[in-house]
Amino acid sequence: MSMSYQSHEFRSRCFALVPCAGVGERAGAGGPKQYHPVAGQPMVAHTLEALMGVARLEAVLVVLSPTDARFESLLPGFESERGWVARVGGATRADSVLAGLDELVARGAQPHDWVLVHDAARCLLQPAWVERLIAACDDDEVGGLLALPVADTLKAAAVDANGRPRSLSTVDRAGKWAAQTPQMFRLGLLRPALLSALGDPDAAARITDEASAIEALGHQPRLVPGDFENFKVTWPGDFALAERLLSTRGPSS
Repeated sequence: MSMSYQSHEFRSRCFALVPCAGVGERAGAGGPKQYHPVAGQPMVAHTLEALMGVARLEAVLVVLSPTDARFESLLPGFESERGWVARVGGATRADSVLAGLDELVARGAQPHDWVLVHDAARCLLQPAWVERLIAACDDDEVGGLLALPVADTLKAAAVDANGRPRSLSTVDRAGKWAAQTPQMFRLGLLRPALLSALGDPDAAARITDEASAIEALGHQPRLVPGDFENFKVTWPGDFALAERLLSTRGPSS
């Protein structure tokens, strides 16, 4: 019989963890894309504003590269009782998340506490979406993530002799979901899942998000409907789209 962490004696706390140690090479932003201006602020500022607007979050931890020298000057008001910063980021997302989990433990987080890992580049996040995820997963044995059913036709591709992509076949999209973030798992489950994956080079290559590490242990994370606007700014054109959407939506809600 599986054991539930929920009891009348305590309520699991929720922490957000934002890995922010990347260089953003694909975005063409001329530096770490999290600091590229979008709608008058560094992109990550929008992300953190949304997370800080979620009352259920005990704290929001930003994991930076040890060599990051820009965060405090660009976001001078973030560090606070609920806004935490740690320069412990690693070479990969999984490395940074794992180091961030260790930082949360050092700051008092317990195995039964929830950790919501969110991409810094999903800057259109709204507090209501995070609250939806927490409400859906708070009593779940595994945890879950925001995601959307795939609507587009999917193609399997190969590169021809001239380096051009060619469609090989159509992939059945039934039952396919596009993963988003936050991804919400208990610290006591996520940490060993990442440790297990990072200990095996072949497995580590397949761990592209936290849910994939949880799946590798045989668990089935819950899929919670996300939102189309919760896309990850990845390519140069994404900045203009994020700018338009942020400029027209009004205050986060």
